[in-house]
Amino acid sequence: MILFPETSEYNPYYAQYIQYLEGQNVLESLEKGLIEVNDLMTSLTEEKLQSAYAEGKWTIKEVLQHIMDTERIFCNRALRFARNDKTELPGFEQDDYVPFSGANERNSMEMLREYNAIRQATISLFQGFSDEMLARVGVASGNDMSVRAIAHVVTGHEHHHMNVIKERYL
Repeated sequence: MILFPETSEYNPYYAQYIQYLEGQNVLESLEKGLIEVNDLMTSLTEEKLQSAYAEGKWTIKEVLQHIMDTERIFCNRALRFARNDKTELPGFEQDDYVPFSGANERNSMEMLREYNAIRQATISLFQGFSDEMLARVGVASGNDMSVRAIAHVVTGHEHHHMNVIKERYL
């Protein structure tokens, strides 16, 4: 089981995502998220997947692409920190990624296959880390972050966006 991170292990900004996981097994939550995203994506029409809840907001497809992009970036950070890489890693600006993602032009089932591959890789990655590796800390975006905090951010980030979709898009 991956221990819940201490507040000193991440930038306070990420508390909004990590708080979703308090008292939960993060690996089980990653697996539950996999099912939830698949159920949602397969239940919606292409028209609905390309809709936004307001002008200038992301479509559901863009939200899914954002979740995938973020998960990939954070898993790269987790791997590097777990392997004791001391390179300070840059941040990424999510709003710069979405316009160039081409999410709305993609086949939704191909996106879902990609999401599933990413999520399975994420679960395998975190399952393969020892407790020592999970406790290691690196620097990204100018802030310290532990590997176990990253696991919680990835999971809580998706949970956050799924809540937004349910509350504002459906």
